[in-house]
Amino acid sequence: MATDKPVVVATATGCFEVATTIYPFSSWEVPWIHTAFENAPATISGVESAYKVLRRKGLLDQEIKFVAFGGDGATYDIGLQSLSGAIERGHDFLYVCLNNEAYMNTGIQRSGATERGASTTTCPAGTCIPGKREFPKDLTKIIIAHDPPYAAQASPHNWKDLVTKSGKGFDIQGPAFINVISPCPRGWRHDGSLTIAIAKLAVETCVWPLYEFENGTWRLTGESLRIAEGSREKKPVLEWMRSQGRFRHLLNGEHTALVEEIQQSVDANWERLVKLCRL
Repeated sequence: MATDKPVVVATATGCFEVATTIYPFSSWEVPWIHTAFENAPATISGVESAYKVLRRKGLLDQEIKFVAFGGDGATYDIGLQSLSGAIERGHDFLYVCLNNEAYMNTGIQRSGATERGASTTTCPAGTCIPGKREFPKDLTKIIIAHDPPYAAQASPHNWKDLVTKSGKGFDIQGPAFINVISPCPRGWRHDGSLTIAIAKLAVETCVWPLYEFENGTWRLTGESLRIAEGSREKKPVLEWMRSQGRFRHLLNGEHTALVEEIQQSVDANWERLVKLCRL
């Protein structure tokens, strides 16, 4: 929906790849390449480089766009080096992270994107630990530290914002990155019918603010802009936690201090982002 140009797609191993390409079938009606967990950015870099050579030699005159998809495991952790290298080299492609905050494809193991306090199979909540001990890394800002021409955060509940950002990512010259919150009913322990509502709640609590970094300028978008301007309520993080079974152990009164710590972290991150956007 975001481009009218032909598109070549690469996907890292993950839920998205498995669900759309069960051999010998495929949901993709465009040229599509699946490589390993860790190297979709390197793969799309190679394809984009070959395309440039063909155009330079006059063997191809069609404008083609390139996009790679990966989950948070393939992006925050296993494939971070590959993604960092592709952006640093300046390849002309869009990378989309579908962030469901754990390795859902292989058994709901914690990743660098998993929220503090969330229960997963490798950091299960119990008598020893109250879920994951660490805060998630802020990958979008790590990517922005590379100074790409475009980077953004988006949510599927605000489809217009998502498509607009995708269009910018396709149209801009050079590497572009979009980090998309992707609630997982199986791993987050919520009913599938609530997926979009929970994605929206992540934005309304500022757990997942909507913003973009375009040619050096920070800009809030969607509901996040309205929250910063005061025309929309900023909801407490506890409301978001209550929507998911992975935080159930934090709601019995034993971990009030941890819940408050998470709220303070979200507030501090939000205030820093608002300052970066000069609001």
